[in-house]
Amino acid sequence: QHSSLWPETLCHSPRWLCLLKSRRSLQPMATFNRMAKNTDMRWRLPLVCLLWEVAMIILFGVFVRFNPEADAAGWAEEKYEKNITSDSENDFYFRYPSFQDVHVMIFVGFGFLMTFLQRYGFGAVGFNFLLAAFGIQWALLMQGWFHTFEGGKILIGVESLINADFCVGSVCIAFGALLGKVSPVQVLIMTLFQVTLFSVNEYILLDLLHVKDAGGSMTIHTFGAYFGLTVTAILYRPHLDQTKDKQGSVYHSDLFSMIGTLFLWMYWPSFNSAVSNHGDAQHRAVINTYCSLAACVLTTVAFSSVLERKGRLNMVHIQNATLAGGVAVGTSAEMMLTPYGSLIVGFLCGIVSTVGFVFVTPFLESKLHIQDTCGIHNLHAMPGLIGGIVGAVTAAAATEEVYGIEGLIRAFDFTGAYAHRTPSVQGGFQAAGIAVSLGIALVGGAIVGGILKLPFFGDPTDENCFDDDVYWEVLEDEESSVYSMQGSNGKAVADS
Repeated sequence: QHSSLWPETLCHSPRWLCLLKSRRSLQPMATFNRMAKNTDMRWRLPLVCLLWEVAMIILFGVFVRFNPEADAAGWAEEKYEKNITSDSENDFYFRYPSFQDVHVMIFVGFGFLMTFLQRYGFGAVGFNFLLAAFGIQWALLMQGWFHTFEGGKILIGVESLINADFCVGSVCIAFGALLGKVSPVQVLIMTLFQVTLFSVNEYILLDLLHVKDAGGSMTIHTFGAYFGLTVTAILYRPHLDQTKDKQGSVYHSDLFSMIGTLFLWMYWPSFNSAVSNHGDAQHRAVINTYCSLAACVLTTVAFSSVLERKGRLNMVHIQNATLAGGVAVGTSAEMMLTPYGSLIVGFLCGIVSTVGFVFVTPFLESKLHIQDTCGIHNLHAMPGLIGGIVGAVTAAAATEEVYGIEGLIRAFDFTGAYAHRTPSVQGGFQAAGIAVSLGIALVGGAIVGGILKLPFFGDPTDENCFDDDVYWEVLEDEESSVYSMQGSNGKAVADS
């Protein structure tokens, strides 16, 4: 008797009806989400990696050759033609130390800087490694076609390697805004398009507008940051607050991130001077960057203490804002900015970047839907714009009294078609370079963001963002121990 009445009784229960309806409505949606957010990379990632590497091999075989200083026959001929008596005069011995420093910045500095997320250390270092390894190959081709294409061949030397690293640096910056929210396939696709757009932007600025941008405030930082911010705005995730517990750091992840900061801070003078002319320009770039970075640390610490409760320092500010001085002095690094001028730039950028982390980042997320994981707007975008403006003003203010006649010509390369260009006109072109970089970054980022939004690239669901377990093999005990650790704010993170 009870068994015959049981279904009818339950069916008349409002709670039971509610459960039945919710289960029926949720099951198709859950199935759809599993289909749309299939993160299995078993075929997609190997296919993209292998196909693109085969394409690189073919393109390198067809187009790429050593330049005369790296070619056996070419170097012997060049030594004879230029009356060079020693192999030590090969450009390799001047450029390679800077190349080493820049290479470390790209793979170690940027990689470890992004390990602050408590459960995304593998993704930060690993995907940075992946995009950089692919990006330098594609950059050698793209930049070669624009700058060193002779007789149907791309001629590469050690300076080509430095410029390829610069190009990849802009991708690493953009990746910082997307960290934890994209799949490795999306990272590779973004790298392909961004390297292409970077090369176009660089060609317009350096070759057509003839701007000076030794440390890449405009070509690397402004372009890379606003490109990444636009992409992350297009890929906006309205329910990302589901992963608030994973977006924080723990003590050891902040410490690893600080390793990246220190590598970047120490080698930034090499970054800004790596492709400057030998002699006074390269020497000056190192000194200007050195001074700006040092000043930036003090103002970052000061404003971090002022803006945080009880005067405590925030590790996010120390990891990032202390580097803003190197970004902002990039364009003017090889100009006669003077040491005290560099200190002023670093002083201001430490303030701007720290204030940006406290006030601007929350505004961008809440009002403009820009979810900037690493805060690249504060470290690269705003300081990059400041760097472009400082470069334009410094160029416009250049005089023969300060530079000397020959020094002015050499500093701004006022030769050939640009022999009659004046410093004030140069300043105008420098300012135009900022606008061009912004325009290409915003338009290009919107297009690439739209492409990455397609549903078959294996990006994670909102609740699975910022978690290595989606794309990496993570040991069970490692996984649980991460959640049991104390956060950098002194509070325990959620239990697994």
